[in-house]
Amino acid sequence: MKRLISPSIVDGTIKAPPSKSAAQRAIAIASLTKGESEIINPGSSDDVKAAINVCKNLGLQVNETFDKITISGGISPPEVALNCGESGLCIRMFSPIAATFGTPVVLTGSGTLKTRPMDVIKQSILAMGADCKTNNDNIPITVKGPFKGGKIEVDGSLSSQVLTGIMIAAPKSKRETTIIVKNLKSKPYIDLTIDIMKTFGVIAENNNYKEFKINAGCDYIPTKIAVEGDWSGASFLLVAGAIAGKIRIENLSMFSKQADKAITDALIKAGAEVLFYDNCIEVKHKELNGFCFDATDCPDLFPPLVALAVNCKGISKIKGVSRLYSKESNRSLTLQKEFSKLNADITTENDTMIVNGGNITGGSIYSHGDHRIAMSCAITAINASGTVEISNADSVNKSYPNFFEDLEKCLTKK
Repeated sequence: MKRLISPSIVDGTIKAPPSKSAAQRAIAIASLTKGESEIINPGSSDDVKAAINVCKNLGLQVNETFDKITISGGISPPEVALNCGESGLCIRMFSPIAATFGTPVVLTGSGTLKTRPMDVIKQSILAMGADCKTNNDNIPITVKGPFKGGKIEVDGSLSSQVLTGIMIAAPKSKRETTIIVKNLKSKPYIDLTIDIMKTFGVIAENNNYKEFKINAGCDYIPTKIAVEGDWSGASFLLVAGAIAGKIRIENLSMFSKQADKAITDALIKAGAEVLFYDNCIEVKHKELNGFCFDATDCPDLFPPLVALAVNCKGISKIKGVSRLYSKESNRSLTLQKEFSKLNADITTENDTMIVNGGNITGGSIYSHGDHRIAMSCAITAINASGTVEISNADSVNKSYPNFFEDLEKCLTKK
């Protein structure tokens, strides 16, 4: 699918989509409860659909309505491979969960997940005392329990999602689990995991993000949980307001544990006017200047940050490039390649992306099947000198199916 975005003025109010990060965590944890859990406002992103499908194949009863899902029953060894779609979080959570069975379980996926490295999952599951095999570091993954628990080490340098999966499955291990984590990145996402685990009645003890303890044999309690608004998806719209008018985004918690809430810091550094209200935020355009920002713990902000930076006067520096190599695309290379088609000047130096603000032109870009690249280029197009054509724009369905519809509600062509 192709989308055309023309130079426009931004003015509108949008409700933030549900957080797929929070929804997927809630779904995974609900699958381990004994009883019925209700998840309000889970959203309809492809990643959430993948998690729901995995639950169904694990033998759970899943009922879906317009604004909620209920999950009940109990997991059992699946008769088919668990298809995680293109979701890295899904396969990193359900691999440890599947490894609590005493029989082999295969997990697979599609699209960009086929090229994402799986060895970090393998090593963490092996450390838990279960078996795990990959297909030359790719999917499919085959796991076989039981989880033995005990004291293990996990590498957190590539992604915190592996730690999230181990933590969620740990209560089903044979003994107390103590996880020693090296080089943990994206700490706010671990806060989100711990917070949702607590909502379901299990405490994960956090010792300065270097050691985590989870008791064995404790049961998750069925509960009702509402999914909060998504700062990741909202970040693109907030940048749109900053570069080309004004925007108000509702359904955003200022107390959220989501890492991408940090977009507000970047907007303020760049010079945008940022106003905070109860459960919503408003951003207005002001003269924007180059900024420096460390996105190591929030790498998903790179695409909206680049859209912001190319619309600033001067040079912006964004740290954390090493976190971009194993996303839906190699986002470091993809951002440089696609934005160059719009006359942007982007280079990297060690772990820093350097963006020279300037005149953005129209052009044709390709999303590389990466939802955040598609959204980033769409936002950039608002302030371009000509129309931007985005190929494979339906990749936004992975996280924000209504992105283009919401964006167009706020746009008036210049």
